[in-house]
Amino acid sequence: MKRRILGKDLEVSAVGLGCMGMSHAYGPAADKKEMKELLSEAVDRGYTFFDTAEVYGTPENPHDNEELLGEALAPYRNHIVLVSKCGIRFDETSDAVNKPLIPDGRPETIKEAIDGSLKRLRTDRLDLYYIHRIDRSVPIEETAGAMKELMDAGKITHWGISEADEETLRRAHSVCPVTAVQNRYSMMYRDYESLFPVLEELQIGFVAFSPLANGLLSAQYHKDSKFEKGTDYRSAMPQFTPEAFDKNEELIRRLKEMADNKNATPAQISLAWMMAKKSWIVPIPGTRKYGRLIENAQAADVELSEQEVREIDRMLDTVPMSEVFGGSKIKREQDEK
Repeated sequence: MKRRILGKDLEVSAVGLGCMGMSHAYGPAADKKEMKELLSEAVDRGYTFFDTAEVYGTPENPHDNEELLGEALAPYRNHIVLVSKCGIRFDETSDAVNKPLIPDGRPETIKEAIDGSLKRLRTDRLDLYYIHRIDRSVPIEETAGAMKELMDAGKITHWGISEADEETLRRAHSVCPVTAVQNRYSMMYRDYESLFPVLEELQIGFVAFSPLANGLLSAQYHKDSKFEKGTDYRSAMPQFTPEAFDKNEELIRRLKEMADNKNATPAQISLAWMMAKKSWIVPIPGTRKYGRLIENAQAADVELSEQEVREIDRMLDTVPMSEVFGGSKIKREQDEK
């Protein structure tokens, strides 16, 4: 697979693998043996960029995903970029499918979390470590300072922020250079395009999570698609309601037409579109399926011209579109009291 550079020097595969869905948010955790085989296949197919977090798991095993990657990727450790995140926990008092997140960006939390992640991932360092959400009760300079200490200790080599905004990013970057932001981005969620000039200026990469709008842009779902209530976030996402499928009908039709013209799939067009925008954008779609793993990887070979990207942007500006899941609610620690 082609390669891209995040920040100044972190080389990754042009398409990464978001591993959350193997253990969390898309139904019960998948069969571990099957997922280990899938991860091994991903390496063989040229994926070098593997994304997880300490909270991607189940109530029975909260760290399931890190443990899975630790087992599966240990033989390839020196040939891949291993990524995890710290700084949130779930509000277990909530009965929501996608429970609210409670951020914790305190230095002591970060320093404690890294040791657990390293042990589960069976490694002595992480290539990229994110603060999973911004904790507004802790100055970002303190969080950045803790990340710098982890770098100095050799426990991480690069750091980033998930769901970053410009002001926070600039303040953090001034303390310890940020390599990447990991923000939600897809044809249906383009809010962070306003951040692109800042990223260009500071030489920070953009890692796009949910690049297929939680799978909707693969054009594989319809209004009768079923998602398990209680464990599958899609059962509560606005883009998967019957009414949303009606509203998104033209978007999906146009996407299929573009795919046919390029001898590609709708998912590949969606990923190729964002990769064509900037050389430092890396999508990290997730999957549990071998066929989808290959399909996503091959998106890196789909070429879109500047003119084609502009035409897609104009289409996205005008075509009807439903609401799309924008992330779990953030709950501050003091809200609990």
